[in-house]
Parts: sequence; C-alpha cells; structure tokens
Amino acid sequence: GEVCNMINKKYNEFLPSMQSAEDLVSQVDGLSSNIDLLKAGIESEVQRDLNVAVAEFTELKQQLERDTLVLSILKKLQEFDTAIKEYNTALLEKKYVAAAQQLEKARSSLKMLESRKGFELKILKALGTELTVQTQNMLYHLGEEWQKLAVWKLPPSKESSSLGSVMHSELHLRTVPSKEEEIAGPPVASVLQAFAVLGELHTKLKIFGQLLLKYILKPLISYPSLQPFTEEQSDVVILHFKSEDPNLDHSSPMEVFDKIKLIFEVLHKYLLNVPLEQPAEDKKECRVILAELLGDIIWEELSDCLIQNCLVNSIPTNSSKLEQYIEVIKSTEEFERALKNMQFLKGDTTDLLKYARNVNSHFANKKCQDVIVAARNLMTSEIHNTVKITPDSCVALPRLPDPGAGDNLKTQKTSELLHNDTVNLENETKLSQYTFALPACRISSSVEKLMELAYQTLLEATASTDQCCIQLFYSVRNIFQLFYDVVPTYHKENLQKLPQLAAIHHNNCMYIAHHLLTLGHQFRYRLTNILCDGAATFVDLVPGFRRLGMECFLAQMRVQKGEILERLSSARNFSNMDDEENYCAANKAIRQVLHQLKRLGKVWQDVLPVNVYCKAMGTLLNTALTEIVTRIAALEDISAEDADRLYSLCRTMVEEGPQVFTPLPEDEKNKKYQEEVPVYVQKWMTFKELMIILQANLQEIVDQWADGKGPLAAEFSAAEVKSLIRALFQNTERRAAALAKIK
Repeated sequence: GEVCNMINKKYNEFLPSMQSAEDLVSQVDGLSSNIDLLKAGIESEVQRDLNVAVAEFTELKQQLERDTLVLSILKKLQEFDTAIKEYNTALLEKKYVAAAQQLEKARSSLKMLESRKGFELKILKALGTELTVQTQNMLYHLGEEWQKLAVWKLPPSKESSSLGSVMHSELHLRTVPSKEEEIAGPPVASVLQAFAVLGELHTKLKIFGQLLLKYILKPLISYPSLQPFTEEQSDVVILHFKSEDPNLDHSSPMEVFDKIKLIFEVLHKYLLNVPLEQPAEDKKECRVILAELLGDIIWEELSDCLIQNCLVNSIPTNSSKLEQYIEVIKSTEEFERALKNMQFLKGDTTDLLKYARNVNSHFANKKCQDVIVAARNLMTSEIHNTVKITPDSCVALPRLPDPGAGDNLKTQKTSELLHNDTVNLENETKLSQYTFALPACRISSSVEKLMELAYQTLLEATASTDQCCIQLFYSVRNIFQLFYDVVPTYHKENLQKLPQLAAIHHNNCMYIAHHLLTLGHQFRYRLTNILCDGAATFVDLVPGFRRLGMECFLAQMRVQKGEILERLSSARNFSNMDDEENYCAANKAIRQVLHQLKRLGKVWQDVLPVNVYCKAMGTLLNTALTEIVTRIAALEDISAEDADRLYSLCRTMVEEGPQVFTPLPEDEKNKKYQEEVPVYVQKWMTFKELMIILQANLQEIVDQWADGKGPLAAEFSAAEVKSLIRALFQNTERRAAALAKIK
C-alpha cells in the first residue's frame, strides 16, 4: 500500500506540478525578454527625449534671467528718466531740495546700472553726461541763489590786510524772501539743504568761512579801533565797519569777544537759524549741522587768532595784576557759552578757555620770555657805555620781607643768648665794611641794568606761585648762562682788537661773579620751598665768570706783549750803538714801546681796578725791560760809546717807565703808584743794576758784586756778570782779576 501511495504521489501529484512549473519558467523567460526589449527601447528613445527637455529648460531659464535683467535695467532707466523729469519740474518751481533729491535718485539709478557686470549699454555714457550737466546746472542755480543770500562787497585792492582796505569790506545778508519764492519755503533753508543733499554744503561754507575770517573776524581782532555795525534795510542787513580810535594799541579781550559775538549773532539770526523743510526729528539735526559745520570750519583758526593776537597781549607782566585776570577768564567763559547757545560750538572746554584759565603758566612763560629778551638786548648793546662802580655803590637791592615770625623769634633768642655769654669776649677790632666790596672800576651800564633785571625778576618770583617762582628763578640763571655764551661771541672782534673793551668785559665778568656769590642767599628764604633746600644758588656760576673775564683780559695782555716784543725786535739787538742808524732804530723802538704803554695806561685809566691796572701795566713794562736786559746781556762787545748810548736808552726807560702808571684821573693820586714801580715790575732792579754796570768801572762792579752778597748778585748770575765784563772791558790783568772775584 505504501508503495502504491508513493507511486501515486510521484506520478499523479509531482509530475503535473512539475509540468506547471516548467510552463511558468517558460512564461518567465518570455517576460524577461520583453523587459529587456522595453529597457532597450527606453534607453534609446526616452533618454534622448529627456536630454532635449533639459536643454530646453536651461535655455528657458537663461532667457528668463535675461528678461528679468532687461526688465530691471528698464526699470532703473525708467527711474532715472522719472527722476530727471521730476528734477526739471522741481527746478523750474525752485524747489531746490526736491530737485536735489531727484538728482541723487538719478545718480543712484545710474550707479546701479553701471554696476551690472557683463552688461554694457552705450546709453550709460550719455546718461552720465546728462547727469553731470544737470548737476552742474543745479549747482549753478544754487550758487546764484547763494550769492543773493550772502553778498560780499570786498575792497578792490589785493592788500586786504590793511586797516584802510578792511574799512571797505561789507557783508549783505538777505532777510525776507521775495513773494514768488515764499511758496517754496525759506530760501536759506532750501538752498543750504539742497547743497547738503548734493554734498556741496561743506565746500560752500568753507569758502564763506574763509572770507568771514579774512575780512571780518581777524581784522576785528587785529585792529583795536575797528568796530562792527549793522544796518537793516527793507530786505537786507548790512554788516560793515567803522574806525573809532586809531591810536589804540590793543583791545581788551572783553571788547574783542563782544565784537565777535555780534558777528555770530547776526549770522545766527539771518543766515543759519532758519526753519528747515524737514520732518520734526530731522529739523533740529539739520540746523545743528549747519551751525556746527561753520563752527568746525573756522573755530580752530579763529581760536588761534584770538589767543595769539588778543589773549597773549592781555597776559599781565606783573604778578600783582594776576588777580584782575579773573575778569578775562569769566569773559572767555561767557563768550564760549554764547557761541554754544547759537550752536556754533559743541563739546566742553575749548583751547581758548584752557589758555585763559592757564594764566599762571602763561604769565610765567611771558615773564620769562620778556626777561630773556630784555637781557639779550642788554648783552648785544654797546660795551663801552660805562658807569663807575665804587665800594659805596651797589645795585639797589629790593627790600625783602623778613623770614617768618617763628624764625624771627628764634633768631632773637639766639642773639640774646650769644650776647649774654660772649659780651666780654667781643673783639674790638672789626672788619672794614669794604672788606668784601668790589674795588672801584668801570663796568658797562648794560651789565648794571642786567643785574638790576636779575634782582627785580627774583623779587617778582618771591610774590609768585610755586611753579612761576621756579620758572622765574631758572630764567635768572638762564640770563647769566646766556651772557656767558652770547657776549664773548657777539663782541668777539671788538674784545680782541680794543684793549679798553677787553678791560671793561673783564670788569663786567668780575662784577657779575661778585653778585652771584650772594644772589641766591639773599632770596633763599623768600622763594618756594623747593628752592629753599639749597637749589637757590648761583655760586656754581662764579668760577666760570671769573675765568671768562680773566681769559679775555689775558688774551689782550698776550696781544700787547706780542706788540712790545715786535717793536723791540726792530732795535737791531742793541748792538753797535756807535752806528747812528742802529742807535736811531733802538731809540725809536724804545719810544714806540713807551708810547704803547702810555696809550694803554690812558685807555685803562679809571676802568680797571687800581691793583689790576698796576699788575697789568707792571707786567707789560716788565716784558719790555726783560727783553732789553736779555738783548744787552747777550752782547759780546760793547764799546765805551755803545755803553753810553745804551745807558742813555735805559735811562729813558727808567725815567719815563713809571709815568705809564696812571690808574686814576687825578695826577696827584698817581704819584703813589709811580713810586711803587719796583713792586709791580719784577725786573726793575735788574734793569737799574744793568745801568750801573754800563757806567761803572771794574772795581765798582766788583764792589756791587760783594762776593755774591751785593745788590748786583741779587739780580744777575756770576756768568751773566762775567759776560758783561768781557763785553765792556778789554782783556787785561785787571779784568782777569775782576773776573776771578766774580764767583
């Protein structure tokens, strides 16, 4: 049974199902071949149609973009055309603001057209030209209107800076618009707004501001006599000038501020403070722009002019007047406040007010500058204008207040204590009041004035603020440092050539050094605390001034010595005096030297201090005597006639040499110094011993030698005496014996 079932399942169930499966397979194969055919058809036909569609879509898209671009360009061209048409309409109706706005719209449209890359129209160039022409046309009309609003009547002369030409300057401002313009609104507002829209307002106001400065504001500051006046007519206000007091040197800042304020009030009333045809929120802003724009343009230059030509001149030159300057500061504050109210100024404190408030610094700077200028003028003045200085005369010292009360009390107690303890020990012999006095001499009157200037400046410093005190103190130091540098350079040629000026300069330097020793100490307790701790001194300058005076005078002494030696060099070594020509040459040289010394004695007379005079003349006379002694002692052969003539020449020097000592104008007083010649002339006794030798015999010379203890031995060495004996005497036994005793 199982076998039968199995066979039935195989042949009755399996085979039919297998047959149906085979049928399905054949159907599937047929479908697969159909699919392949369809796929091939799609790939060959549909794909081709799709590519065509994509290409068409891309082309349509590009066409759309081109059409959109053309449409936008046409729209901009339409906007440009509309703007130009509306501009022309507004311009004809004199609606300048609207016309300017339409021009700006046209300019914006043109810029948009020009910014399109890859798209160029030949018409754009024509549009640009048209826009430029219309802009210039608009500016021309605005310029015409502006010239009607603000009319300048200027002097024909190019020299606009003189008072006469300024008097012919006028500014006419239109006050009431004509009837046909009333519909368009206030002309000033319309014109200025139109300029602002076109970006030309700054340029116009700059030109106006420069004219305002040149022909109105600066002349009012520079010319004190100039007064501004306004004259109102039917439709115009005229601003012009009158000259009231031509002899005024400077105006007070208050007067100048009032004049300038009047000008700005007129401008504010008739030119810049007008209602503008703008929305409420823009009206204030635009008005501020107009006023502030003019202020920004001219304020810096106007402020500098006010400072340099007005406030600088008002700075006091005396500290006692500083308190009065508060009025100038208040006036400056009121002036700036008025300008801010008229919206010409913005912000807080300006340079003008800062300058006025900083008066202490400016006072110190001005005072220091004036002091240095005055000092330099004195230094460059003539040296030879002199005044006599004696121990009794001195610079009139300013009366300084005593130190503080506490110091007074302490000083008094100390003095009482010292007096009680040492009253019996006090030395009856006291120093003369002239112990430390400058000896009598002549100094330049300019130097005396210079020292007075220094004292007065230091006195001014004692009454000034700390900062000013320090500046003034160092200005005084600068005076002396300036003298040290300027005078030797400025007067260099005269100091080298003229002996009298060299002597005066020497005295000037010593005079200044003399005062510098105590100048700081005299003011020490009255200056600011910073300077009281030892800084207030001039002692460090003393050595430099002494050296400056000495070097100048010593240089002149060297020149005079050189001239003396040069003259003596023409004496032919004082040899062969028996020759008349040689004797005349030597005599001439001696006479020239004496003449030179006498001339110096005259020019230095009453100029140099007596002790300096005597030392200087003694040194120069000593130079001449030393040269003569050296030349004569060097001679190898002196005949009796030579000796007589040499003695005659020497006697001339001895007789007339003392006469060059004339330090004082009174001859009677000079005798004392002429008798003291040996004190000032080192070789005087040597010279006199030489004269003795020239006239003495051998025995007298030996007696003068006195075994090396006589007066001759004090002046000459043994070798020099032997040389003179050999030159004067022939070679004999007596000469040999005499030479043997000279040792």
